[in-house]
Amino acid sequence: MTTRRHVMLGATGLLAAPGLVATALAAPAVGSPAPDFAGTDTKGAAVRLADLRGRTVVLEWWNHQCPFVGKHYGSGNIQALQKEAAARGAVWIAVQSSAPGEQGFVSADEANALMARRTAVPAHVLIDTPGRIGGAYRATVTPHMFVIGPDGVLRYMGGIDSIASTRVEDIGRATPYARNALVAVSEGRTPAEATTRPYGCVIKYAA
Repeated sequence: MTTRRHVMLGATGLLAAPGLVATALAAPAVGSPAPDFAGTDTKGAAVRLADLRGRTVVLEWWNHQCPFVGKHYGSGNIQALQKEAAARGAVWIAVQSSAPGEQGFVSADEANALMARRTAVPAHVLIDTPGRIGGAYRATVTPHMFVIGPDGVLRYMGGIDSIASTRVEDIGRATPYARNALVAVSEGRTPAEATTRPYGCVIKYAA
């Protein structure tokens, strides 16, 4: 099973939301400063990208009901990446931008329970209900991946790997784009492939 190239609908990044703010609206570009954002994670911790300067940051758009996401969580692939990121001193942030009533929407408590059940270890989970962060990053699908350097510059955006399928057996055969970018950026190198095609389930943003 493969997925089509998806176009994001309904994410302008202009909606107001208490406690969750994205401050840059220009389209993200590798080599340019990553859009800043601020919010409170599902455990009540304040998170602001600007405060993470000096550390590599990984953004993962997440939807627990998406079979493409399920492939990577069910196999333990994303959990392994999250642990490797932490070992490298990077901050992994899972972002859920589904609107209420749409596929993937969860409350903070539900997100925490799902992550615990899957033994996932992101540093933070953000519930981006109005789609402000998703709009700022032009995130289109789950999982859509971004890697930000310690200097706050966007260094990678695109797919988690090179094979757009829901088959677990394809993970070992795929080029692990997101992991390669994480390793390169955490080691002070430029990713060999800085922009790739994302694949997954279309994010159902609020209208």
